[in-house]
Amino acid sequence: MKRLFDLSHTIEHGMITYKGLPAPVICDYLSRENSKAFYEEGTSFQIGKIEMVANTGTYVDVPFHRYENGKDLSDVALERFANIPALVVRVDTMQIGSEAFEKHDVKGKAVLVHTGWAKFWRTDRYFENHPFLTAAAAEYLKQKGARLVGIDSHNIDDTRTKSRPAHSILLASEILIVEHLCNLENLPDTEFLFSAVPPKFKGVGTFPVRAWAAEL
Repeated sequence: MKRLFDLSHTIEHGMITYKGLPAPVICDYLSRENSKAFYEEGTSFQIGKIEMVANTGTYVDVPFHRYENGKDLSDVALERFANIPALVVRVDTMQIGSEAFEKHDVKGKAVLVHTGWAKFWRTDRYFENHPFLTAAAAEYLKQKGARLVGIDSHNIDDTRTKSRPAHSILLASEILIVEHLCNLENLPDTEFLFSAVPPKFKGVGTFPVRAWAAEL
């Protein structure tokens, strides 16, 4: 059987994904103990309750996240999220320009940018001075026909400024974005398949995914 690589962070109660946004609240709506009153002896269930913002954990951005009239999660076709031919691009710079991608054939691919920043997940350092794509890099990926762009960093854009050129350029062209990936160091340098599938929500432009790669 072909290997699968889990590329998602675990979402936990109280975990901060993006500084300034609230942490998820994960608790029982119906506990196992309380459920016993509704079932036969020895039978119990747990029903969980989750309260969170959409930008939690490893998540996908679709055009509606940036553009009012862009496609939301329910509008985007399933094949845009799943079994996408993919490659990993390994970088060691904070400011990632178009030159990082020039040796790769990105047309029709999910391009996953491995920066190593995921090692700082759930530390204060994760939020500061993180690797990001320049506007020129985003424009290059758009012009070369990338299908999705992912990164194992805090944001695909430079959060020290108020502009978001990578989001704006990519999502305007319906190139999906996946942020807060992890374990990209485990991926093969050959082509593989990438999936990052969210629930089918109407009126939502971002949501957590279980992202994974599969060997060909």
